[in-house]
Amino acid sequence: MSLVEEEAARGVEGAGADNLPASLESLALAAVRAAALAAEGWAGLGDGKSADKAATEAMRAVLGETRGCGTVIIGEGEKDNAPMLFNGEKLGNGEGPQFDIAVDPVECTDLCAAGLPGSLTTIAMAGDGCLWSPGPGHYMDKLVVGPAARDAIDLREEPEHNVERVAEKLGKAVDDMRVLILDKPRHVELAASLRERGVHVIQPSAGDVAGAIFALLPGTGVDMLMGVGGTPEGIMAACAVKVLGGGMQTRLAPQSDEEAAAVADAGLSTDEILEADDLLRGPALFAACGITGGTLLDAPRRRAGWVSTQSLIVRPGSVRKIVESTPIAEQE
Repeated sequence: MSLVEEEAARGVEGAGADNLPASLESLALAAVRAAALAAEGWAGLGDGKSADKAATEAMRAVLGETRGCGTVIIGEGEKDNAPMLFNGEKLGNGEGPQFDIAVDPVECTDLCAAGLPGSLTTIAMAGDGCLWSPGPGHYMDKLVVGPAARDAIDLREEPEHNVERVAEKLGKAVDDMRVLILDKPRHVELAASLRERGVHVIQPSAGDVAGAIFALLPGTGVDMLMGVGGTPEGIMAACAVKVLGGGMQTRLAPQSDEEAAAVADAGLSTDEILEADDLLRGPALFAACGITGGTLLDAPRRRAGWVSTQSLIVRPGSVRKIVESTPIAEQE
């Protein structure tokens, strides 16, 4: 038995036709919820790999029991040498809808290990053959903005020019702009350059899926996501971008000689600009569930024999936050 409460996410409406089986929404929510509850048991214990493993096993169990067949197009673990749902893995009984999966059982593993806010479990699902596969490309440069500025970005231009164009579209002064960039050594010069122009730079240590969601939704205090992040996160962000009608541009950005050589050997370009429609060629949905809490989603809560989780589901025509409560005994 469970109790479910739903909350519209600030009245945002999705865009585009929704041709996905209705069962995939409940499947995605069940998968991220199971993974979040499994990972939460490791939060604050300093062992991110065990949190990843627990979340992966919980998610695999839920997906493995579904009617249909999901193919993992991209799993997060390979990039971080962590437990993973592996690329090409087939999940389900094979009898029913065929669909693609992109997954990160624990986004912000280090935050989960430290017991700090911001870690989530995430999944994206799309029609069969709809998700772009980055092969050995683990990192990509990204620009993400909301619908009002979707035509203002160009990854071939300097970052400062993009900020100016987006500010103009949003009717804001440049020194009122708030740009989210991951706090990584590769972004030191970028962050400094923007701050010199008065831009407010928000720098979490991890979490560019959440950062993309913040850039897409109104009232979050984030106008743009910018910088280099993981390709798994990029694929999942593309699902939310396409559903919400935002703007996104990416290109592969290898972060090591080994990765660059593998990308070249795979015949992939580091110059080609890819937009959301290139990363996702059809209908999709995105779901996330909070592990350690934070601005986007609350952590699981236990009270009077019940455990409650907060999830986000993004699909065409619908963006909702969902609180689900179940007896703790059912989780044991």
